[in-house]
Amino acid sequence: MSLADKVLAVNNDLPIRTDAPVHSGKVRSVYWLTAADSKRLIQEKGYDVAQDTPLAIMVISDRISAFDCIWQGEGGMKGVPGKGAALNAISNHWFKLFKEQGLADSHILDIPHPFVWIVQKAKPVMIEAICRQYITGSMWRAYSKGEREFCGIELPEDLAKDSKLPELLQTPSTKGILEGIPGVPAVDDVNITRKNIEENFEAFNFKSADDIALYEKLLTQGFDVISAALEKIDQIFVDTKFEFGYVKDSSGTDKLIYMDEVGTPDSSRIWDGEQYRAGKVVENSKEGFRQLLLNHFPDPDILLNKDRMSERENLARDNELPESVLMNVSKTYIDIAEKITGQKIVLSDNPKAEIITILKEQYQLVD
Repeated sequence: MSLADKVLAVNNDLPIRTDAPVHSGKVRSVYWLTAADSKRLIQEKGYDVAQDTPLAIMVISDRISAFDCIWQGEGGMKGVPGKGAALNAISNHWFKLFKEQGLADSHILDIPHPFVWIVQKAKPVMIEAICRQYITGSMWRAYSKGEREFCGIELPEDLAKDSKLPELLQTPSTKGILEGIPGVPAVDDVNITRKNIEENFEAFNFKSADDIALYEKLLTQGFDVISAALEKIDQIFVDTKFEFGYVKDSSGTDKLIYMDEVGTPDSSRIWDGEQYRAGKVVENSKEGFRQLLLNHFPDPDILLNKDRMSERENLARDNELPESVLMNVSKTYIDIAEKITGQKIVLSDNPKAEIITILKEQYQLVD
């Protein structure tokens, strides 16, 4: 069996019973269950949600996206072996820790397979909540060009690249295109200030103005929990993205929860502590892959310039990356997942067949 066969690249063609179109993102696909199946599972499995809550099966893939494009390798490798299982294992670990430490629940109700979550429908808060502990990446690029204000926060003059910030910063941006918010352009992923959120909290899907402080508290607490755990394995939590949403519990009460993924190499920067103390940044996250792409192609501006999106898409479509590149990425993801969780990541020979069997036999979701 070739390595390419072990990669789950296409995850939107599983025979899961659904009466809605499958929604596919860059990495995950979502299958909304029928109302009857949702209700049956809530009763059979005793999930702590309202009886009429819509449920979905979320299947991760091994696809790798960077600079808003999906990349592929030689020999028909349409993804990175072990990446999906590693990402899910890390998210599962942090979500569980958050719950144990009394922070907030997540959208995950059940984990039938390393690639699969059963999730409840949440109403997302339309904010990508970024927490930064160090100045690097896009923030450093802007800072080095003279920018000092980020999301309404003023930074001091004397910061060095990759140095620790004076305090943990929250630099939110819009999730999706939001129309009609004064001072906020109607484009995806635009930086916003706390004032923008306070004055338009309903447009961002907050139920009340008080929930802004709760979201900020959950952000800081979530960051601190992960940061402290990573410190124990000598890894530095540099920055990360959180997403939040609202769900109803079994008594019908709204609650704010963590959703999407948390603390993964896809959504965060994680640096090796020993190397950082020696003056070197070694990435245990997707940032290493991004840097590799910037160095690999002769014109890196294509990857950084949003006005050159069509050229960038062609670049990703027409260039197969060396297998060694994808295997290095695989090692990064698997190694950090095993360090964080203390568990071995086992590569499945045929993840799709395994998923179908489990969902058919244990959940009766495949005809």
